[in-house]
Amino acid sequence: MQTPHTQPGTWPDIGVGRFAASIARGDASGCRVALVGLADDLGVRLNNGRPGAAEGPTAFRAALARFGTAWDAESELDLDVKVFDAGDVTPAPGNDAAALHKTHTRVTEALTAVHAAGMVPVCVGGGHDLTFPAVRALALSQGEMGGAVGGINVDAHLDVRETVGSGMPFRALIEGGFLDARKFTVVGAGLFANTREHHQWLTSRGARVLGVEGVMEYDVSDADTFARTMRKAAIGSSQRLGTGFVSIDLDSMDASCAPGVSAMNPMGLSVRQVEQIARRAGEHPAVKHFDLMELSPPNDRPAGAGMTARIAALLFLSFIRGFAERAS
Repeated sequence: MQTPHTQPGTWPDIGVGRFAASIARGDASGCRVALVGLADDLGVRLNNGRPGAAEGPTAFRAALARFGTAWDAESELDLDVKVFDAGDVTPAPGNDAAALHKTHTRVTEALTAVHAAGMVPVCVGGGHDLTFPAVRALALSQGEMGGAVGGINVDAHLDVRETVGSGMPFRALIEGGFLDARKFTVVGAGLFANTREHHQWLTSRGARVLGVEGVMEYDVSDADTFARTMRKAAIGSSQRLGTGFVSIDLDSMDASCAPGVSAMNPMGLSVRQVEQIARRAGEHPAVKHFDLMELSPPNDRPAGAGMTARIAALLFLSFIRGFAERAS
């Protein structure tokens, strides 16, 4: 399969017995999941954030090459999900909003091809603005006319800025008619991380915001609680399965464990909580798009340790573990 606007992902030597050794390149036959790198951080830079997320997909593959077997001892489950590496979407040249919009068009076209091939994309980025064109592709893939989808954003930030950049994706999706705000939930919104205006804009349209303190008590990582959250996000029910997405901004996690992000979070969720969310997202048949965003290797501490990239690899494997148990 040739995915539009992509170049092959960069892999180091893969360790013996690693799940990464099973990831297909070139031939997508029989694959159910597609790995797509979104190697661009222009949106972060336009919003005056810390650059570095363009290196996220390469660091992620390097971490996955060294970490993660194809068997989970906890559940005694083989991760027998065939994954295709669709490569990295090549950003458009330029350093302004016009270039970012062109990159967004490329991402939508690449992800549209993935959906047409019948695979669920797992995107690794990259600025969170890139979730906008990726989820746009999901919405457009819903029949001839497309349709607004629902979703969950695990994030310290609401990302409904008016300005073009990494903080724009969910406003752009809602205003574009690709995301129904009444079917949208933000999980883990940070303390002092969002303005009154942005909170009111989003909730007045019917979205639900779960603050970080509430999530710590609410335990959205629990299977039954996650299912209820999905139903409230209106992207799945026992009667009728809809279509939706789960987007995890890695800055949803506490900076003490995940410092290698575009914007460090001084009080975030734990790795365990977010890992459980990733697993539940894999299990739920309504989730047709999953992403891990804002992985910024140059900002990791200690420098060069790759700690946050390894967490991203863990979250990916947890999604795959859930997907292995997904009802088709």
